[in-house]
Amino acid sequence: MQEYSIQNDFIKLIALDYGATIHQLITKDKNGNNVNIVLGFKEKQEYRHNQEYLGASVGRFAGRVHESGFTLNNQHYTLLSNNGAHLHGGKEGFSFKTWKLETIHQGNDPFIKFSYTSSDMEEGYPGNLQVFCTYQLKKNKLIITYEAKSDKDTIVNLTNHNYYNLDGSGSILNHELMIASDKILTKDENAVADGDFMSVEGTHYDFRKKNKIGNQIKTKGIDDCYVLTNNDPLAVLYAKNTGIEMTVSSNQSGVVVYTPENFDENRFLNKPLHKYPAICFETQGFPNAPNQPHFPSVILKKGELYKNESIFALTVK
Repeated sequence: MQEYSIQNDFIKLIALDYGATIHQLITKDKNGNNVNIVLGFKEKQEYRHNQEYLGASVGRFAGRVHESGFTLNNQHYTLLSNNGAHLHGGKEGFSFKTWKLETIHQGNDPFIKFSYTSSDMEEGYPGNLQVFCTYQLKKNKLIITYEAKSDKDTIVNLTNHNYYNLDGSGSILNHELMIASDKILTKDENAVADGDFMSVEGTHYDFRKKNKIGNQIKTKGIDDCYVLTNNDPLAVLYAKNTGIEMTVSSNQSGVVVYTPENFDENRFLNKPLHKYPAICFETQGFPNAPNQPHFPSVILKKGELYKNESIFALTVK
């Protein structure tokens, strides 16, 4: 498991080739102190097949797909299913592969570029898929770009699974959050998108106006796909303690927001960790889109380019 780092005057990023994972993301708070704003495991071996997908690149298909699989070009494809759903690309998705370092560029606008080749029918998906993951720092911005090409028609939905805490430890309940969305996808009993939508109005999912997360999340967290009404920004997260604000933008149609309730702090670099220690912004196409024709298409045609570009801008207030 190899570690690589890049930095500029605003941000330092430490990545691992296993899962093309972001291990640490360090920036300055309002007092000039370094803060690692993503959760990272203390021991790198913890990343192997970790259930949290911590900081990892997720694919070939992020999110849950119905246990029946999917049909493409009149051919049915069966996918591995657990608990009534196929999750994050299967038993051994891209998060649990060792990616190849393509390029590491230091200096102005530094970047790390990883690649992975997913063979035809790996985890049940058609087509040999060439995938690239690029982490680039441009001034105060982290730009995460996923690109993919296939030699057959296939489905693709890639994302990054960082767990953000702008205080670097503790809880995100004291963070303020805005999400540019007025509805979420509804789910069946196995947490698979069933094709319908639900308004966020009057629910704990409503962050159309910036609000303290703890004001909304009291007895139940979030693990849901928001339908975006705006992409720039699609979300804003702010921590008063550190003064760090993160603005999220993307070219994707949705964002899965996930707020795990508890983590064992002894596994993590970030200590202490309290209830609701982090929040994920998994920018992506809609989960289970292959089985919902009215959802935005996640089909990648042979020879065409898939691209997911998401920007995380960090400022201090």
